[in-house]
Amino acid sequence: MSVEANKELVRNFYEAIEQEQYDSLKDFCHENFVFYPQIDIPFYGVDGLIESEKKNFEAFPDFKMPIKAIMAEGDQVAVYLIFEGTHTGSPFFGVSATGSTVRFSLMMLLRVKDGKIIEKRSHVDVNDILRQLGVTN
Repeated sequence: MSVEANKELVRNFYEAIEQEQYDSLKDFCHENFVFYPQIDIPFYGVDGLIESEKKNFEAFPDFKMPIKAIMAEGDQVAVYLIFEGTHTGSPFFGVSATGSTVRFSLMMLLRVKDGKIIEKRSHVDVNDILRQLGVTN
């Protein structure tokens, strides 16, 4: 696939996430997909990704997650997103709903193989989110 095709694949992948079309994520992900929410903590298979995304978005039911920048080279696509949402849903990292609105940046690095996303690496400052929820200083 071309760099532009990889970028379009990733744009459509994040659009499906933002629209909570979790079942369609299987169409975007390679059969050997691995999700790394932290450096050395892999979730194998798209089901781990779906479970993780659902937990986050159930905590922030009104979330928005627009892509602010997307860059690609070879088989890798980097995405910069801004997440905004109000914590009115389920607990987040053990914190019951606070009603607080959070806004934080996300950096993702995805790798494409055979026209599908085979790897997703997430970089987010969880402590910043907890601070915005009033849990830490």
